[in-house]
Order: sequence, then C-alpha cells, then structure tokens
Amino acid sequence: MLLFVGLGNPGRAYARNRHNIGFMAAEAIAARHAFGPPRARFQGAAREGTIAGERVILLKPQTYMNESGRSVGEAARFYRLSLGEIVVLHDELDLDPGKCRVKVGGGDAGHNGLRSISAHIGADYKRVRLGIGRPADKALVHPYVLSDFANSEEPWVAALCSAIADNAALIVTGDDAGLQNKIHLAMEAAGPA
Repeated sequence: MLLFVGLGNPGRAYARNRHNIGFMAAEAIAARHAFGPPRARFQGAAREGTIAGERVILLKPQTYMNESGRSVGEAARFYRLSLGEIVVLHDELDLDPGKCRVKVGGGDAGHNGLRSISAHIGADYKRVRLGIGRPADKALVHPYVLSDFANSEEPWVAALCSAIADNAALIVTGDDAGLQNKIHLAMEAAGPA
C-alpha cells in the first residue's frame, strides 16, 4: 500500500494557485485511475484506488499548506506506513515551469508544506517535484506561489497533470527515472511552458 499526498490549500480561493499544483496532480491521478469519492479523513480529503495492482490512498490535506504534516502524520500512523511508502506531489520553485523531478529525502528548500511533513514523520519520503518557476525578486516568492496560474499557463499545467496521471504506475513501481523521462517527453510534445 502507498500513500500519495497532493499538497495545496483548501478552498475555492486557492484552487488555481501555483502552490496548489500538488492538489491538481492528485485530482488528475484520482480521475484517471477511477478512485473512489473523497472522504473526510486524517484532517484531509482521502480517496482510495488501485494503480498497477497496488492499493493507493490519495490524500489532500485540508489543514492548509503550513500544517500539512498533521494530516500526513495521522494517515501514516493509521496505516502504519514506512517513509518509503509515502509519495508527496508538490510545487517546486527551483524547477522551470512544467519540469518534473523525483527525489527521496533532502531539505525543504523553504517549502512550508514539506517542512511540516518532515517535522511530523521525518524527511526520507519520496517527493515528486512539479516545476512552477520562480520570480526574479525573492521578495515576490510568497505572492507568486499564492497567485493563480495565468490563462496562458493553463495548457502546460493541464499537460503536466495529465502526464503525471498517465504515468502514475511508474511512481508505484519506483521507476523514478522512467517517470521523469515520460513526463519530459509528454511536455516536449505539448509545446513550450
């Protein structure tokens, strides 16, 4: 069994924010793989399904980004999951828009959702980092991540979420290099971000 966690902030006001691309990718996975309806559990919205023969719980914490670890920690304890069974999908300022990189462990690079999760369960979980780019001025980072994607960005956002959903089996089987390659090829075919 695996726990997939999409990071974001709950509520309509945040739905299209750059910070919510983890929620968007999680929803694309749930739709593509016919997961069950969301249920209020673990201070979040949890859905269950099967990908590549593996049971997957998909969790969208409803605690707001800075407290994501409360929700993830509760789910991890309930299912008695090891860190190797937890995958977090999140926005990444240090990657160009539309890029995807996978890593296990490491720091939080100023991402408050990751900081909260690491404080609650430890840092050695898998991260699927979804590039949103960063503003040139460091002072603009906070308003940037909490602003909506521009209409001109919607095509690459949709293409990235779709590619993640199409290739979610590679996340399940642990083929991180294969996932990154498939996403790269899909985004190249979709056109410039």
